[in-house]
Amino acid sequence: MKRVYLDNGSTSYPKAPGVSDAVKNFMDNIGTNVNRGGYEEAYAAEDIIIETREKLCKLFHFDKLRNVIFTPSITYSLNYIIKGYLRAGDHVLVSSLEHNAMMRPLNQMVDCGVTFDRIPCTRDGEMMVEKIEEMIRPNTKAIMILHASNVCGTLMPLEEVGEICVKHGIKFIVDAAQTAGSFPIDMEKMHIDVLAFTGHKSLLGPQGIGGFLVSDEVAHEMVPLVTGGTGSISDQEVQPEFLPDKFESGTQNIPGIYGLHAALCYLEKTGIENIHAHEMELCKAFIDKVDALENENIRLVGVRDMSKRGPVVSFDFIGHDNAEVSFRLDSEYGISTRCGMHCAPNAHKTLETYPQGTVRFAFGFKNTMEDVDYAVNAIREILQK
Repeated sequence: MKRVYLDNGSTSYPKAPGVSDAVKNFMDNIGTNVNRGGYEEAYAAEDIIIETREKLCKLFHFDKLRNVIFTPSITYSLNYIIKGYLRAGDHVLVSSLEHNAMMRPLNQMVDCGVTFDRIPCTRDGEMMVEKIEEMIRPNTKAIMILHASNVCGTLMPLEEVGEICVKHGIKFIVDAAQTAGSFPIDMEKMHIDVLAFTGHKSLLGPQGIGGFLVSDEVAHEMVPLVTGGTGSISDQEVQPEFLPDKFESGTQNIPGIYGLHAALCYLEKTGIENIHAHEMELCKAFIDKVDALENENIRLVGVRDMSKRGPVVSFDFIGHDNAEVSFRLDSEYGISTRCGMHCAPNAHKTLETYPQGTVRFAFGFKNTMEDVDYAVNAIREILQK
């Protein structure tokens, strides 16, 4: 059976050329730790880690190399940020589309005296930016939002929100899980204080590596969620205050960083603008061709304007069980999608797809127009049976 992978919103597949080779090379030929050995292999590994920080700074227009922090995933990053930065009495604003990676740790902090409100979004997922300023309180410490919805692909207006944050003297924290690597992100221009990323989606790296880029001011106020050995000031039993050691205790996922380094090299060579253009071409063609089916039982969830969305496309198959549609796409056509709540229940409430969820098709850099046509034909045949 033909296999078509359209679940890149969950994790990219295949990974960038060279990623698996880089991981294997580290495991087979280097294998050492960093900051804990005074020999050639340890220094070689440290060089790759430094280069990876440099590449992330370049990609996101950030100028503080030591402020690039590696974590096991963006979920860990958001936990470090939310639980390390917020205090009792603080108030934050989030969008109504947030992923549970943001909302679950934030809801935990409610028990610690933190409060939050949701900036409303429309049925298509567009943020009502005009509502933000009236929602800001004297104790509002930050606006914390995703860049693009993992459910419907709708983009948040980062630059506009960032300007509001500057105006009111509050911090801007962004979850770039769905966009880092396929959308241009300029932390300086967008006034972003903290950018959380994951390596395994559009950055095309392996699972198990993520991180965040953080301003000096926020880093100074953050309490490290995990403490322990760093290989630095080992004569003391207190956590270092300098970066990145303050937030990088324990043995790092160095094989993952090697893989991410290779992926970033590929992105630099290929150009994220070219990857973005390709993915959005497929996205537009897919939406247009599903529209051409003229089936009133298919509802596109999210905006149609390609300038306001990413290549994550959700459909609600009205009158059908979305889980059954997704199952048949896999079992009868070999098409990998994701159905259900996508770890974002309030997003589905906003988009009016709760509790039935949606079937999500997410295009990646290796998908083709042939994949689009094959998926559209599969949808047509499933709805005819």
